[in-house]
Amino acid sequence: MEINKFEIRRQAFHICLGLTIVALLNYNIINSLIIFIVLIAGIILSILSKKYKIPVIQQFLNIFERKETIDKFPGRGTIAFFIGCLLVLQLFEKNIALASIMILTFGDSFSHLVGWHIGRRKNPLNCLKSIEGNVAGAIAGFIGAMFFVSPLYAFVASFTAMAAETIEIKMQERIVDDNITVPLVAGTVMHLLRIYF
Repeated sequence: MEINKFEIRRQAFHICLGLTIVALLNYNIINSLIIFIVLIAGIILSILSKKYKIPVIQQFLNIFERKETIDKFPGRGTIAFFIGCLLVLQLFEKNIALASIMILTFGDSFSHLVGWHIGRRKNPLNCLKSIEGNVAGAIAGFIGAMFFVSPLYAFVASFTAMAAETIEIKMQERIVDDNITVPLVAGTVMHLLRIYF
């Protein structure tokens, strides 16, 4: 199968963004308030980008955004990424939140890359995803999460979150972005494990 350079570029950005956020949060350089301010700024820029071609923002969108998304909701994936990060930071203790962001960072990216390039078996829950991609994403997320939580928590949370990624959750006929659902599922699983085990 042909290598899709655009998807590799998108997922490399996804990984860099996630690692940067985790590092800055881990060393208390930023906090939830900063994430919230960046999120609001991103939403404003997205709205403006629908009407105006803002020089640096437009170049960024051309490099990393899918063409069909630029017209409808510029920066949608990045905005959803920040929403997912903000939600887990507000709902869970710091280590669980950071582990959840790592599962989002690595799990989501590796599932797309592996699924796109070497995925052969369709996932029975979602024909647009592959079993190989989901397993690769779960393993990558597990490894990333182990920096912040125990291997057991990381394993169960990552595999559950990647399983949840295959299910399309809809709200008012719109699919909820997996940049929101993946960290929420991962964080919830780790939180429940911590309470009950």
